[in-house]
Amino acid sequence: MGRVAIIGVGQTPFVRGYPGSIRELAFEGFKDCMADAQIAIKDIDASVVCSAPEYDKQRSPSGVFAEYLGLTPQPTFYVESLCSSSSTGVKLAYAMIKSGLHDIVAVIGFQKMSEISSAESQERMGRGTDVQWESPFGTMMPAYYAMFAKAHMEKYGTTLEDLALIRVKASTYGQVNDKAVYRKAVTLDMFSDPQNPMSGPVASPLRVGDCCANADGCSCLILASEEKAKALCRKPVWILGIGAASAPVNMAGRKVFTGLDVADIASKQAYKMAGITPKNINVAEVHDCFTIAEMMAYEGLGFAKPGEGKDLIQSKETYKEGSIPVNVDGGLLSKGHPIGATGGSQIRTIVLQLRGEAGDIQVKNPEIGLVHNIGGVGLYANITILGRA
Repeated sequence: MGRVAIIGVGQTPFVRGYPGSIRELAFEGFKDCMADAQIAIKDIDASVVCSAPEYDKQRSPSGVFAEYLGLTPQPTFYVESLCSSSSTGVKLAYAMIKSGLHDIVAVIGFQKMSEISSAESQERMGRGTDVQWESPFGTMMPAYYAMFAKAHMEKYGTTLEDLALIRVKASTYGQVNDKAVYRKAVTLDMFSDPQNPMSGPVASPLRVGDCCANADGCSCLILASEEKAKALCRKPVWILGIGAASAPVNMAGRKVFTGLDVADIASKQAYKMAGITPKNINVAEVHDCFTIAEMMAYEGLGFAKPGEGKDLIQSKETYKEGSIPVNVDGGLLSKGHPIGATGGSQIRTIVLQLRGEAGDIQVKNPEIGLVHNIGGVGLYANITILGRA
């Protein structure tokens, strides 16, 4: 079979409290994507809806969305893999097109997290781990990633300032991203000021500024076969490689705590499929739910050796003008993290970069981009490599 391309991308602004229903939220992202793709609804052969269902009041939202968006009687599918749900949806759509089952597939990722309280949200995130052996003891996402941060600091000498520099970078670009929920400047001195909210403790050593925020939002992508892409799209962006892996859900089953093995495994698959190495990546989006997560991604993806991720952020090599720009849309730390929409939003950013349409955050002449999307505490990983040609 021929190649598979992304021919349309869309996203709502990520916000703290979306006033409408989830179907209205999905419509906004879908409408934005359709305007970008410039195709008709009748051209779409199938849809894939992606979210983490524990936050949804609506059961089986794929059927609701298909009806509301005019995508019936075409088949619709529902996918969840926690925070990596919409990049998992992309893999499913890719496989359906590659197999010849469908020519054009829409992937819609969404989450309206404001339908429940922050306390409820944290409790449900905790249930993304083993409900028999771990979550009953009160485990939550900040505590898990704090464990990784402590291990990384102990082994490699990573400091609180190194982590804070990642948030400073995120805010540099979040300020110019009109889709981001947090658009304020963050400076290093905020982390040393006990009166500043950024310095407030969450789970030692992580502070408020080290953590992303929940949000409501929708992302949408349209994938097409090579024949359809060339006929319908002026600037198709091609899927060059996809890697995916999973890890033991219980921390007792993990081998290391200074990185996420699952991302390392998935990235090796994606690099091999694309026929490239980390040195060929011109721009990347990584899953920075916490500052330590971005640090570990630098190393797990091969942009830096283990323990040397801090050198990249200290030297600003992951800024827009650096050797490997990472999260120049502000990442999850600035955009917010509507669980099911996050992976699609990351892919949207890389597609715009490769099309030369990223505006103020445009990297100079990128040819190949990478998306690193993690589900849970390194339970799932999807790596997607995209190219212009």
